[in-house]
Amino acid sequence: MAKAAILETPGEGLVIGDVEYSDPAPHEVLIDTKACGLCHSDLHFIDGAYPHPLPAVPGHEAAGVVRAVGSEVRSVKPGDHVVSCLSAFCGQCEFCVTGRMSLCLGAATRREKDDDPRMTRADGSPVNQMLNLSSLSEQMLIHENACVAIDKDMPLDRAAVIGCAVTTGAGTIFNACKVTPGETVLVVGCGGVGLAVVNAAKIAGAGKVIAADPLPEKRALAETLGATHTVDALAGDAAAQILAISEGGVDYGIEAVGRQEAADLAVASLRRGGTAVILGMMPLDCKVGLSAMDLLSGKKLMGAIMGGNHFPVDLPRLVDFYMRGLLDLDTIIAERIGLEDVNAGFDKMREGHSARSVVVFD
Repeated sequence: MAKAAILETPGEGLVIGDVEYSDPAPHEVLIDTKACGLCHSDLHFIDGAYPHPLPAVPGHEAAGVVRAVGSEVRSVKPGDHVVSCLSAFCGQCEFCVTGRMSLCLGAATRREKDDDPRMTRADGSPVNQMLNLSSLSEQMLIHENACVAIDKDMPLDRAAVIGCAVTTGAGTIFNACKVTPGETVLVVGCGGVGLAVVNAAKIAGAGKVIAADPLPEKRALAETLGATHTVDALAGDAAAQILAISEGGVDYGIEAVGRQEAADLAVASLRRGGTAVILGMMPLDCKVGLSAMDLLSGKKLMGAIMGGNHFPVDLPRLVDFYMRGLLDLDTIIAERIGLEDVNAGFDKMREGHSARSVVVFD
């Protein structure tokens, strides 16, 4: 029996309740969750902007310790420290074998409809698993391809935020954009993902890193993490300021908040041949586009789900970056809270004034 934050009715917050886990199937791993970051993607489901079968346990940015493994698991063992990832990969589909693991739909990593559910309430009724993980719980039962072992010296509260925010933000710089030294990067939205983009752009040697956010405190965090310039994203002349700072436009305009206006600013700030990258989960009726003149200027528009990560390879490298002092995860984490304070943590996220809140389990 484990305590979990359960979404029963969108718009009414989470309810702390008990869930039970079945025994690990041959390729599954049971993990004692030690930390889980609160991500804006969870909020889309909690508030009802995105649909999901209910009841369900949100949470997808986590780290923990392996308690038990299925009979066929060879990648991790009991006692290993692991970070989980929502982009579980099957390893066999076209996307996986062509190196685009983050696009894998992961069908082979989920239980069949006729199988027993991974999570149930005490009365035996099923609880849906969200994004393959459901990590706002004292335990997780997940496929082995949804986690990777890390250095045991890595603090697990910091490791948790690598699982989504940093994998997405840094992966966009290193994998999707392949930023080379001297190129100019704009980040629109300085939450956890945006701040990770800023930090990774600094590591990659970007010439100018411009952070756009409406809140002065977020812009200050971006400067701490390596932004060379900051702009009020809601200023009427924000695009003009960015064009001036970058001397004609940025090579990469990265939207990291999930709003139409942020995506439009990323596009408007591009130089000839530049690329706009949309990371945020925007409202489902939003559209982002390039004008005829944009296309004639060689500009490009792309999505980068989970930063185009190669999770088993990228995540240990990001842990190593932190251990070597290159990746600043401490600045990204604004507070550590208990599971009982999860709704207050999401309320703070709605206010938008701080970076990541991390739920820490005893």
